[in-house]
Amino acid sequence: MPEQNLSFVLESPYKVKFEDRPVPELSSPHDVLVEINWTGICGSDVHYWTSGAIGKFIVKDPMVLGHESSGVISKVGSEVSTVKVGDRVALEPGVPCRRCERCKEGKYNLCKHMAFAATPPFDGTLAKFYMLPEDFCYKLPDHMSLEEGALVEPLSVAVHIVKQAQVKPGNSIVVFGAGPVGLLCGAVAKSFGANKIIAVDIQQGRLDFAKNYAATGIFMPSKAPAEENAERLIKEHDLGDGADIIIDASGAEPSIQTGILALRDGGTYVQGGMGKNEITYPIMAMCVKELNVRGSFRYGSGDYKLAVDLIASGKISVKELITGKVSFKEAEQAFQDVKAGKGIKILIEGVKE
Repeated sequence: MPEQNLSFVLESPYKVKFEDRPVPELSSPHDVLVEINWTGICGSDVHYWTSGAIGKFIVKDPMVLGHESSGVISKVGSEVSTVKVGDRVALEPGVPCRRCERCKEGKYNLCKHMAFAATPPFDGTLAKFYMLPEDFCYKLPDHMSLEEGALVEPLSVAVHIVKQAQVKPGNSIVVFGAGPVGLLCGAVAKSFGANKIIAVDIQQGRLDFAKNYAATGIFMPSKAPAEENAERLIKEHDLGDGADIIIDASGAEPSIQTGILALRDGGTYVQGGMGKNEITYPIMAMCVKELNVRGSFRYGSGDYKLAVDLIASGKISVKELITGKVSFKEAEQAFQDVKAGKGIKILIEGVKE
């Protein structure tokens, strides 16, 4: 096995380099080593690249970027039983402590000791090799490509959001933000039985994509007050007294305000997108309509497995979202393209000899 592990490393905002690092040593008999084949670029990766921090997570030392990856098992620990060398897998890139109260109650995504790829101080997956426990590697069926495997991570985010919304057959749903996660939320909601899925965005190109993907309708808000946009949204899409469920996958303050106002009494709102720390919020509407307001963070128990199953069964197709691919050596260009809003999902190929 090669002794070097070429990695794409962030040193400081806008300053990246390729660096040979040691190949990870298996630290547990249940660990595996994965040779990375494809990695998708996420908005959080770009935010670290441009700002060097997300909230309290600050890049203080050089950090390998990337966390949406698939690859092939190249080495297994002595106690590994669920995967073998040569298996193609999707990587769930966050490993919890397994011992705290949140972990023990099944909400390991809320573990305070989570070691999550490309979240300081932990390195990411944009490297030739990456180490994970075997139970955080999900085998891909033969008919599913490794490119599709790299989309399991954002699909798992969407699965978790839609689970948080408790989507049921017949629900009407509005999704704010038609980026990768918003688009996938619509697809998951459709697979859960929602019969009306409205995509909201300020870019016509993304709305057109959403309409051809999973949305049954689209809406472009104007620069009018949130009350006016909410009223027009409800009227144009025949939502009666309001939508059953609103999902925000944008993090934009006007979207959040409009979403709360566009819900029916007793409806459910889920915040999936991250934005400013503080916003002006229509708290009176939340109160008098007795809304169910929930957050959603990453993914939890069963989400990755379901995401793989949804792709493998054909209930959700993710191939359409892949709008660009670059070689490992062109990784920085991929970040530039995502920052510029080009395409939907750009993949970076693994290291080639």
